[in-house]
Amino acid sequence: ASGSVVANVAEDAGLAPAQLAARRARLASEDGRQHFALDRGTGRLVVAERLGREELCGQAATCTLAFELLLDNPLQFFRVEVALEDVNDHSPVFPEEQVVFRIPELSNPGSRFPLEVARDLDVGSNSIQTYSILTEKEYFGVSFGSHFSVSFGSESEGDKYVELILGKPLDREEQAEVAFSLIAVDGGSPPRSGTTQIQIVVLD
Repeated sequence: ASGSVVANVAEDAGLAPAQLAARRARLASEDGRQHFALDRGTGRLVVAERLGREELCGQAATCTLAFELLLDNPLQFFRVEVALEDVNDHSPVFPEEQVVFRIPELSNPGSRFPLEVARDLDVGSNSIQTYSILTEKEYFGVSFGSHFSVSFGSESEGDKYVELILGKPLDREEQAEVAFSLIAVDGGSPPRSGTTQIQIVVLD
């Protein structure tokens, strides 16, 4: 947040706070933006503007902002690096609010039906960690023997995937349509989640 204290650069650089004002201490960033401000009276480095980690570093696992602390008489500079930690400020979002599958009644158990993965702008443990199925009827839960379960993971290239797996034979006469919610949950504390509705139409 703006105004938050990040560090005391005077202490870290071995300078007395009085030297900062006397030697016209100032900050120079590589991108020209003033993400931080220097309090010359105390030597404290404070946040000057809201730092959007996703905007500054995207999905990179590490995010570092580098800049220089400059002083005059004599000219001297110190390199300063601030690592931005990810906070869990985004929820998983599915591309579609509802997905409809039309599946032949004679589909074999074990058949897999790929879905588009949910997206989460957070990284690391704050990104999506699990998917689960939520239904009003226990009959369609993820327990063994239910119609559908969900599988997810990463392929060798690092691409994520999620798919439904048919757990047992479908019976169109017994139930022509099956509906449930698919939930993506991240690893934040508290966790955030996103939901899409799945509708299965059983074809004759």
